Amino acid sequence: MIIRIAKKELTEMFRDGRFRLLAGMVLAISLLSLAAGWKNYSELSRQHTMAKEATRAQWLGQEKKNPHSAAHYGVYAFKPKSQLAMIDTGVDPYMGVAVWLEAHKQNDFKFRPAQDRTAVQRFGEMTGAEVLQVFLPLFIVLMTFSAFAGEREQGTLRQVLSLGVSRRDLALGKALGVALGLGLVLLPATVFAVLALAWTAEGGLVSGDPARGVLLAAVYLTYFAMLIAVSLAVSATVKSSRLALIVLLTFWFANSLVASRAASDVAGWLYPTPSAIEFQKAMDADLSDQTPINERLERRRTELFSKYGVDNVDALPIAFSGISMQEGEEHANEVFDEHYGRLFDRYEQQNRVYQLGGVVAPMLSVRAISMGLSGTDFAQHRHFAIAAEDYRRDIQRLMNGDIAANQKKGQVYLADQSLWSQMPDFDYTAPSTAWAVGNHTASFGVLAFWTIAALALMVRSASTASAE
Repeated sequence: MIIRIAKKELTEMFRDGRFRLLAGMVLAISLLSLAAGWKNYSELSRQHTMAKEATRAQWLGQEKKNPHSAAHYGVYAFKPKSQLAMIDTGVDPYMGVAVWLEAHKQNDFKFRPAQDRTAVQRFGEMTGAEVLQVFLPLFIVLMTFSAFAGEREQGTLRQVLSLGVSRRDLALGKALGVALGLGLVLLPATVFAVLALAWTAEGGLVSGDPARGVLLAAVYLTYFAMLIAVSLAVSATVKSSRLALIVLLTFWFANSLVASRAASDVAGWLYPTPSAIEFQKAMDADLSDQTPINERLERRRTELFSKYGVDNVDALPIAFSGISMQEGEEHANEVFDEHYGRLFDRYEQQNRVYQLGGVVAPMLSVRAISMGLSGTDFAQHRHFAIAAEDYRRDIQRLMNGDIAANQKKGQVYLADQSLWSQMPDFDYTAPSTAWAVGNHTASFGVLAFWTIAALALMVRSASTASAE
């Protein structure tokens, strides 16, 4: 019976001119957003590869110079793009995709695409994630608001129930019919997305960990099932299709458009972060404090004197200047870890508030999971930032260690490519799917709660729905 009801609903939808019009619009927007995402990903990946090769060639191509000068010469570290960033760009346009690695500094990320766009361009940016999170829920609302209420107004609901059809089967059949209609609309876009991912399968997160893509698809399908259930529950509960449309549009507007900004504002209010000027000022104050550096140097000097049995730095078999510079780097590293760690922890706290907002607006949970699986959330940005900073520190240790080993008093020491080549190229390994899921367990739990509650509400509402 459920299958027969689903076929009936699907047939009626395809006969409905509204469905054909809306389906065509949604399909067109979906394909355009995916095509734009694929083009953007392909171009950025090409630029990333070229830039990475260029910065490596520049590093190896340095002329003879003091290793400390090479440390200041520095290199760029480029954040690789996930294949799923074709669908969900997440925070990447706002956090940046490259960082300059040099001595004494932990620099901010550069090349934020959002900085090069006008306010209108940022507002009008269309990604696959925006289509899935905003337009498809609206499509579901417009296709389901009259499922029960409309039949009640036309008098057909009483006729159907008089034939012995159970209310539960009727609700499940209608839900399946809408789901099939939605699936047919999404099928061409899904095929396009799969082909795009296959075309770019040389690298990226999906090629190495396809579970991300499978899980992302499952999350959106679950979200759509939940929305269908909520819409049918409302249609079965209210007395008129007009009221059902008003209620569902209000829910869609609050859930898809208002909730994200509201949750961000609440998170920022609960866990405020310093301005860029305040942050830099506080960090500079700690960096300029000479007391910790002097204490570190004194301890290191004492250790070396004891190790080599001497009583002054000139008698050491190594250049203390290299040791001194490295101790300065270690002090700066502690300051960077404290300040950036505190700042990043605040961002993580804000993200947790955002995820918990999914209890009120489930789209927040879906958006958080989508960015996490696409490798474009803040957690993965932080993961990359830490990896890039570790690489920067390895460069400084290598350069300063070489100075300590080879610098002779009264001589100008110059190193060559044999030293530069000892530093391997920066090769970032993205975290696993399990790691990404672990960062969003709360969102997965909230989405599961909403889905179970919505399905139960749909069945209950249909079971108690009035036929009049």
